[in-house]
Amino acid sequence: MKKYTQGILGLTTALFLAAGMTACGGGGGGGGATEGGGGQAEGKIAFLMPDRASTRYEQQDSPLFKAKVMELCPGCEVLYQNADGDANKQQQQANAMITQGVKVLVLDAVDSTAAASLVSTAKGQGIKVVTYDRPVPDTPADFYVSFDNKKIGNLIATDLVEKLDSEGKETGGVLMVNGSPTDRAAQLIKEGAQEAVDASQHKVLASYDTPEWQPSKAQDWVAGQITQFGEDITGIVAANDGTAGGAIAALKAAAVSPFPPVTGNDAEVAAIQRIISGDQYNTISKPIKIVAEKSAEVAVQLLNGETPKPDATLFDTPSALFVPTVVTKDNVKEVIFDSGIYKPEEVCTGEYKTGCDELDIK
Repeated sequence: MKKYTQGILGLTTALFLAAGMTACGGGGGGGGATEGGGGQAEGKIAFLMPDRASTRYEQQDSPLFKAKVMELCPGCEVLYQNADGDANKQQQQANAMITQGVKVLVLDAVDSTAAASLVSTAKGQGIKVVTYDRPVPDTPADFYVSFDNKKIGNLIATDLVEKLDSEGKETGGVLMVNGSPTDRAAQLIKEGAQEAVDASQHKVLASYDTPEWQPSKAQDWVAGQITQFGEDITGIVAANDGTAGGAIAALKAAAVSPFPPVTGNDAEVAAIQRIISGDQYNTISKPIKIVAEKSAEVAVQLLNGETPKPDATLFDTPSALFVPTVVTKDNVKEVIFDSGIYKPEEVCTGEYKTGCDELDIK
């Protein structure tokens, strides 16, 4: 299957698109031109998120998506559910949404393979499906919105490799703490990271797919690898900030000093604090506002009978893929604070205030 075609949107373009969305019923918003439609529509839109292992879905994705839908289509209603990492529960939630008469279903799948039947069922009922963040490869949806996950993996691992090279690390190797084995986006991150490490002089000591992205499971696995490899661990490629937090907890529990650099992804508050304190080496800034609002725009366009214009194709699904930014201690002030993603008072609390002061984050 051909995975990628056409171009991939850069972050600057993404910000422009998010700012340029028009009201419900307009002739096409931030994603570019549309075909057909016109006139305001009303209806129910389902927004189904996968878990609470990451704080982003409750704190960012859901409220941002709902707010944008209400802006674009005041007559629309957003029905939100979180599956708590349970694919069967998500299937039940989707069935309930279909029964309630939703016209568009936005899905971030717990299990990318199991979700294929969910997508088929919804489309069979005439419901438009937007896959969000995690693709569903086996059954094409009507549209897919995400950051470029393979690029994310490549960026964080390349940055780690460059760090190790700059420090003259020539022996030992890295651990790869990947995401959930049932999450196709996690596998794309893993592929991108693996390619970056394979292209370097550094070897992979061991690799682990973290069930349900659970930080506690990442911590337990890393603890075992510390026992096995000890000082031979020169770096840890963690696929998101939750698994990074688990890895760092294991390093602290084992009194490892100095810490090997640990990557991350999502730019959660806790990760930004760890970067400021020096516990975590990098993360990925992928402002959730961009994908949440883009998905809201696409959902409203589909509700209006319009055809959103894709910028790429992934797994035979028209897609909008955005390229994120690597964040380290060197650029955290500019990328996270100067841009307004977080305010200093949200991050620079307690023990982290001194580190913020040293970086002139005020």
